Formats: sequence, C-alpha cells, structure tokens
Amino acid sequence: MMRLATLLATAACALAAPAAAQTFAVTNATVATGDGSEPIEGGYVVVENGAIAQVGRGTPSGNYSVIDAGGAWVTPGIFATVTNLGLWDVGAVSESNDSRAGNSPFSAALDVAPVVNPASQHILVHRAAGITRAATVTMPSASIFGGQGALIDLGADPQAISRPRAFQVVTLGERGGRIAGGSRAATHALLRNALREAGSYGDGARIPAGGARADLRTGDDLPIDPRLAGRETERAGDALLTRFDAAALVPVVRGEQPLYVYVERASDIRAALALTQEFPRLELVLVGASEGWLVADEIAAAGVPVIADGLDDLPANFEELAATQSNIGRMVKAGVKVAINAAAMENPRNLNQYAGNLVALTRIPGADGLSWGEAFAAITSVPASISGMGGKAGVLAPGATGDLVIWDGDPLEVGAMPVKVYIDGIEQPLDSHQSRLRDRYRDLDTSDLPKGYDW
Repeated sequence: MMRLATLLATAACALAAPAAAQTFAVTNATVATGDGSEPIEGGYVVVENGAIAQVGRGTPSGNYSVIDAGGAWVTPGIFATVTNLGLWDVGAVSESNDSRAGNSPFSAALDVAPVVNPASQHILVHRAAGITRAATVTMPSASIFGGQGALIDLGADPQAISRPRAFQVVTLGERGGRIAGGSRAATHALLRNALREAGSYGDGARIPAGGARADLRTGDDLPIDPRLAGRETERAGDALLTRFDAAALVPVVRGEQPLYVYVERASDIRAALALTQEFPRLELVLVGASEGWLVADEIAAAGVPVIADGLDDLPANFEELAATQSNIGRMVKAGVKVAINAAAMENPRNLNQYAGNLVALTRIPGADGLSWGEAFAAITSVPASISGMGGKAGVLAPGATGDLVIWDGDPLEVGAMPVKVYIDGIEQPLDSHQSRLRDRYRDLDTSDLPKGYDW
C-alpha cells in the first residue's frame, strides 16, 4: 500500500510550477498502459512537454524531476463516451440544461461545441474521478437526430473543445419509433430520406468555397457557412430537412463523420448494419446494443465498433429482452471492438467500477467477462479509438497525450480514487463544489452553526 502523504509531498515539491506542460517521471509504479495488456509491476512513465515520452519497467533514461509512486497504480486518463458533460448543471432546471433541444427547429445541425461549459461542476467532479477526456453531445428529442457531438478534455482551462463536430447521433428502436411517428417503420423512412437528401444536397449545384451569396433585401454579399460552401442553394420542394440540417448530414453520408446509432434489439442492430448497403460510405458506431451478443458475429464481420451498456442484466423494455451482463464479454470474444457506454449510467465517474464488474464476471461459471487489461481498455484506449483519437488518448505510449492518473489503489476496485490527475502534462485541481462542502461540514463541531445561520 503506498504512502499517500509521501506521494503528495513529493509531487508538490517536484511540480510546484505554473499551469504549463511539465517534464517529469513517475517511477516505482504499477503501470497500466490502457492498451489491453496487463499492468507492469515496478514500472515508470515519463512525460515531456505535455506528451508521453517513455513507458517501461525499471528506471527511465535521462534526468527528470521524479515522483516515486511507492507502488501506486499509474494509468492513462479515462475516456468517457457518450456523455453530456459540460451541457448542464442542474438537470431539473431547464435554464441550466442544454442536453436536449426538444423545441428546436433544428436537429442534425445542433452543435454542442459553442455551449460546453468548462466550469461546470460535473466536469470538475468527473475530472477528480480520473476522467480526462470525453465525447459529449445533445440527445435526440424532437427528432431522431441528436446533433453533432464534440470531443472535450476536462482540464481546468477555458478551452475544453479538442475536436468539434466529431460525430452525429441518431436513435432507432423504440425511442426512435416514438419520435418519428409511432413506429420503427417511420424511423427508417425518416432516416433514409434524410441521408438521401443530404447526399443529393452535397452533390448538387456548387457554390465556390469561400464564396458569397446575395442578401435579397440589400443586394449585399453575405458570408457562407463553411459547411454549406460547395453545395446547392435550391432543393426539391418535398425536402424535410432544414438547409442546415441537410448540410450537417453531408459529412455523414460521405463517411467523413461517424454516425452513432442508438439501438438495442438484435433485429434493430441488423437493420442498422444494413444501412451500409444503401450508403456504403457510412461510418457506423452502435450505441447501447443490449442484445448485441445475439448478432456479435455479424457486427464483427461488418467491422462496426460498439459503445455498449456495461451492466444490462435485466430487460428495461421490450427491445432488451435478451439483456445479459455477459453481453460485452461475448461481443469482445467474437472480435467486436467494444467500449463501455457512459450514457447508460447516472454518473460516468463510475465507469471504472463498471469495468471492474466485467472482470468479476470471469469468475462466475457460465458468464463471459473481460480480463483486467481488456476491461480497462474498454474505458480508455477503445473509446478513444472509436472517437478518432486512437494512439493519442486513453493510452500510455510514446507520442500520446500526457493524460496521467495516479490512484490510491487498483482503479477497477470499488473505492479507489485518484491522487493526482494530469491532462496534457499539466497537473489538475481535484476540488469541486462537492469536495468543498464535504470539507466544510465533515469536521464541523455540532455546537457550531454555519455562517449563514449566525443571524
């Protein structure tokens, strides 16, 4: 068991510097690289100028400020997908909640990048839980399309967005059927119409990139949204999408932007996979997939990754009748790339506990779980890879971002918490409104009243 006081004091002395990328080494650590391999005992990690420079066993080469981990666990930061981190503060207060846009005239064009709040207490709380990066997006509500998600880092700086418009989301199945008109048939008609409309929109009459259009009232030139540059200005009269929604789906039909498809039932998964026969450039990602194990071979053959719910062991509705905790283990065994879905839990900060449960399943007769390395990869390198950051996030490897977490125990065990968190090589604060309230009242003498009650 590591000596936390010694570790904290050593780290404070070694890294007492302004918020800038550090160069340092963490030694004498149990290093989990996040790539699916088992932890390295007596390992080290070197961070140089915000990126991982060296990983190995023993002693690193070169002269660095050293943090002796005392045997503590050192891992890459957790990558949470799919989330609404940074989009709300109080869920029941609509003014503070940007996670849905049920009354908006737009759907696919919704873009979370301008509205992510890096000072959100949810970002602070999840950073303190070891989550360093996330995919965040608005959820489908007025339309089957939820909009364009962004990749964010959870660093304590005002620049949270690392990649805007990184993916598009759409919901099928029961929820999609309700939104589209009461039937799955309506969902598929709406989805195919939207993709065909976006395809024709993207291939229509051209507007010179960087060109302008005339204001019909004044005759003055107006700037063109860069997403519309090179695309048609007039469309067929039966178009169902707004111009901006159609423009937002053009990268999807061209295979330039992944389409995250919320789907649960095995037959709905097959229907989603069949979309690539009509739209061969689609880059699909399945989200949810509670019955994925029933069609695991087909998913693997299609090469489609899955962001799966971690602990669906009982059906919550009719599209999850075959739900089982062995779902992820069986899909991985079939060769499917699977990450654990953060959206399926109330607090994505519990991702590591869900991963730990998958390790525990390997000890239950008849169940299918994951090895420790596979389970940890399902919340680090695999979601990073699905999000387009493969080799750059969720892994401790030369050239990857300097996202590093030092834990007070096995990160897949209940109760383990981060001691230190670094994002891009910068040490991050771990306090939040929650922790400050805890510290204020934890040791309060019962004879004392808070200052607010002095009157």
